[in-house]
Amino acid sequence: MTTENHATGLQLRSLVKSSGVLELSLAKVATATPTEDEVVVRVEGSPINPSDLGLLLGAADMATAKVTGTAAHPVLTASIPPGLMRAMAGRVDDSMPVGNEGAGTVVAAGANAQALIGKKVAILGGAMYAQYRVMAAAQCLVLPDGTSAAEGASCFVNPLTALGMVGTMRRENHTALVHTAAASNLGQMLNKICLEDGVGLVNVVRSAEQAALLRGIGAQHVVNSSEPSFMDDLIKALIATGATLAFDAIGGGKLAGQILTAMEAAANATAKTYSRYGSTTYKQVYIYGGLNTAATELNRGFGMAWGLGGWLLTPYLVKIGQGEVAKMHARVVAGLKTTFASHYTGELSLAETLQLDKVALYNRRATGEKFLINPTKGM
Repeated sequence: MTTENHATGLQLRSLVKSSGVLELSLAKVATATPTEDEVVVRVEGSPINPSDLGLLLGAADMATAKVTGTAAHPVLTASIPPGLMRAMAGRVDDSMPVGNEGAGTVVAAGANAQALIGKKVAILGGAMYAQYRVMAAAQCLVLPDGTSAAEGASCFVNPLTALGMVGTMRRENHTALVHTAAASNLGQMLNKICLEDGVGLVNVVRSAEQAALLRGIGAQHVVNSSEPSFMDDLIKALIATGATLAFDAIGGGKLAGQILTAMEAAANATAKTYSRYGSTTYKQVYIYGGLNTAATELNRGFGMAWGLGGWLLTPYLVKIGQGEVAKMHARVVAGLKTTFASHYTGELSLAETLQLDKVALYNRRATGEKFLINPTKGM
């Protein structure tokens, strides 16, 4: 059974050529016939997350980008510096679909999934920058009545990451958190979660405007890394919260090391004896993003009880199991218009996503800016 002609649809694809050129284009692809346990979703909203940009743009130098083709079917090309092609080796000459998550309407279904036809659902499965996506019915998260695709499009990556941070804190026996790029959509969600759950949170931002935004939604501890008093302010916030775990979206530069140093200073502020090896308080920073692609700099002023590593959502979800993941999904759905609400800077069609002026906007990766692709726009 079907409610519209979905035999084919456009899909955004990213290709790294062996010649050292990135090519983005819109391909007309056939929509697979759903099996008895599958559905066809008309995608009506899919966010551009930092993780999506990594696949979409690869290591291309976007200053070299140019667009050919037509307004309806543009083709964007950009050069990849020779020294970065090695990092692209695994995807050379393999045209890849893009987009981690999204939401839309079920327009067709197999025999065992007929009840989903007409339902608004959210899905996490890749290849979401497309007009149609075939998915297993079991992988569809049915959205509450009255929920728009835009409201449901970002209900996986950011919400589950924020919940996963608090879950990691508890599993690893920490009691409070530090989060950088804290004014982002994800950061605002994390702040709301911590307020609801009574968890201490130190929000690290890069401007007075970002600090004001967070304080406006109830953040109790906000420190501005651009202020001369940043380290003193950070240490005071760490003493107040007792935070010994940080999630860093910046990655490169000095910030991760500064956080570890400040945690050590906070631990020593209440120490009763001196140790030349530093405090025995264990301090951990997880890097989960790369807003700064430079090297991570550590100035070893934080003793010997510390750790620096990477953190990704998918391995965390695998570790905790389906039962816990289901509880996370239920909390997200219940708070889609409050705690887990996403705010978008702009909405783009598939073709607009390949326009140079639009690429320049969403590739800034500015904190607090988020763009939504609506593949139905212009259909």
